[in-house]
Amino acid sequence: MQDNKITARNVQVYYGDNQAIKDVNVDIADKTVTAFIGPSGCGKSTFLRCLNRMNDTIDICRVEGDIRIDGEDIYDPKVDPVQLRAKVGMVFQKPNPFPKSIYDNVAYGPKIHGLARNKAELDEIVEKSLRKAALWNEAKDRLAAPGTGLSGGQQQRLCIARAIATSPEVLLMDEPCSALDPIATAQVEELIDELRQSFSVVIVTHSMQQAARVSQKTAFFHLGNLVEYDETDKIFTNPEDPRTESYISGRIG
Repeated sequence: MQDNKITARNVQVYYGDNQAIKDVNVDIADKTVTAFIGPSGCGKSTFLRCLNRMNDTIDICRVEGDIRIDGEDIYDPKVDPVQLRAKVGMVFQKPNPFPKSIYDNVAYGPKIHGLARNKAELDEIVEKSLRKAALWNEAKDRLAAPGTGLSGGQQQRLCIARAIATSPEVLLMDEPCSALDPIATAQVEELIDELRQSFSVVIVTHSMQQAARVSQKTAFFHLGNLVEYDETDKIFTNPEDPRTESYISGRIG
């Protein structure tokens, strides 16, 4: 049995009076890609954002229940959300590089978290992160050029490099390929498969094919409920819940 990296118990999320997540219980393993699938507005991104407290930035949002990473309650008042987000990296739907150089995009997190003692250590972190994000060969001769000058797929890999530069333990990805063309998507998917050797990766995706290709475990959300959670192969070939079956066969979407 793999160790669980993240455990969530009885998680409820409200936006004002509207309940977006209803009583979600889930264990997410380390060194695994876990996919969250389900129709638009079903709560999968909302739940993902609970895992690094991104919902804290929304005034009307309230999270209840218990979420732990390595047994530590991440909503404990003693936990600094900024430190938490260094440990739980996030990559968004649209590539969003900072308006800085490629180098500074990756160096930003390690700098503010004091992870490098000098320029040489920072150089090493930047190179290692770009290598892990499969971008080093394309970027190494233009590190001073703006990150925004890269192609969409390269920008998304830059954002992945930026997210992993703080040596997080968990990497959250909210539909990381939805703005990319098929070739860039294939490159990012290949990258996700490599990243799971180092991280617990949780990906929200609209594409069931993508979930089937990259993940080992899949969670199906519907109307704020976690309907079913199992090995990816089982979810796609032999789901237990009729709602999962309907969604996978295209009857609800």
